Amino acid sequence: MTGVVTKSTGSWYNVLSEGKIYECRIRGKIRLEEIKETNPVAVGDHVKIEVEEGSHAITEILPRKNHILRQSVKKTGHSNILAANIDQAILIATVQQPRTSLGFIDRFLVSAESFRIPQVLIFNKIDLLDNDDLVQVHELRRSYESVGVQVMLLSALKNEGTEKFKEILFGKISLVAGHSGVGKSTLLNQISPAIKQTVSEISAFSEKGTHTTTFAEMFPVGEKTFVIDTPGIKEWGLVDMTPQEISDYFPEMRDLRLQCKFGSKCLHLSEPGCVIQSAVERGEIAMSRYESYVAMAEGKDNRK
Repeated sequence: MTGVVTKSTGSWYNVLSEGKIYECRIRGKIRLEEIKETNPVAVGDHVKIEVEEGSHAITEILPRKNHILRQSVKKTGHSNILAANIDQAILIATVQQPRTSLGFIDRFLVSAESFRIPQVLIFNKIDLLDNDDLVQVHELRRSYESVGVQVMLLSALKNEGTEKFKEILFGKISLVAGHSGVGKSTLLNQISPAIKQTVSEISAFSEKGTHTTTFAEMFPVGEKTFVIDTPGIKEWGLVDMTPQEISDYFPEMRDLRLQCKFGSKCLHLSEPGCVIQSAVERGEIAMSRYESYVAMAEGKDNRK
């Protein structure tokens, strides 16, 4: 039988096949393959399963059209796949309570762009923002929309903008990610009665959220419409990308970089005749985006 993985606990996997959910383990030979991933089977994977009395097993992972992954926090040299076979990657971000850094946002977008997965950036909790914060959010919106990212502003707590959010999801399989405390679970709970994720308050001391989503899980929102909720993510490390590859995943750099004096060998850091640096000086590429690129190219702290 074939099916799609709808939940991953690390030990057990829920697989939807022919309208029924089967709890499966991974057949040992899959784990023995040289896979540098902490989770060889991810939510969204299409798999083959063997159904037996009292014991079901995933025997094969079918080819993926894409996946989105980050560097494993706990296991050096390994990656962690958040989801596979998705139509769009959605990041929930907040300017305050907690703050989502631009570096984190850009790392997420680069990871999605590496598989040409369309990206949606949602700024939640706009009801908490003062005038200065709102000006900043609108500037960020213009900046990211100019490079092809779809941007939304909403308040999940006030139920403002959630209908528009549902429209974005329609007919697609969407990954939804973000820091703990950005309101991801609150937002998802509002769009479907099938989603009943636990929510928690922000710590008054640290202004950070606590993990309420424990495992990645796919939920149906409507006909042919699914969302994959993921545990809160603290940091985002890129996996096996050279500086040249990273610059290719910044759309505003992609078309310009080959015009540099040193062509594809240019790292856009301090080389003479670099058109990317010139574009930044002219304001054609946002300084914040360029700073994110430099941090990635130089392998700096992936939390900022």
